[in-house]
Amino acid sequence: SGSSPRAGAKGASREPLPNCCTRHHSQNQAKPSPFIGFPRPLNPYDLSGRYGLNWTTSQVEELTQLVGGHPYLVQKALYHLRRQDVTLGELAETAATEAGIYSDHLRRHWWNLKEYPKLKEAFRQVVVKNKSVELDAELAFKLDSMGLVQLQGNEAIPRCDLYRNYFRDNLGD
Repeated sequence: SGSSPRAGAKGASREPLPNCCTRHHSQNQAKPSPFIGFPRPLNPYDLSGRYGLNWTTSQVEELTQLVGGHPYLVQKALYHLRRQDVTLGELAETAATEAGIYSDHLRRHWWNLKEYPKLKEAFRQVVVKNKSVELDAELAFKLDSMGLVQLQGNEAIPRCDLYRNYFRDNLGD
């Protein structure tokens, strides 16, 4: 069995990243995945006008803290807020739960991590700490490519509170 093109030069000991989770893969699809490969964060304050929400700066900051400017997560939140399915407070309270509007998105990441134990363990280390964590460069790259972490030099932090809260509770020890 040969190595995957993403497995590295030596190939045999490396876990490839799932195809569904790479920026490269999402850019080659006819309809790019809304979950991964975002080129720049959206500003919820800019979008609030489009959705007819008259928000205060603190509301914008609360949503930004929760979803980190991730375009899909921002748009999904604004859609549900506009429809008045949830309030911002309810959204923040339930976001990282199975009852929240992001449950499918979070479960999809959870399943991908479950398939790759080394990646799962690396991300578990990131979400349980309250500071940045130094990771193996390959694992850090993969988690960044999946959109789960933000890299600060050689160290990683969760991309947003949503990911920290959900995965802290669901990856276990």
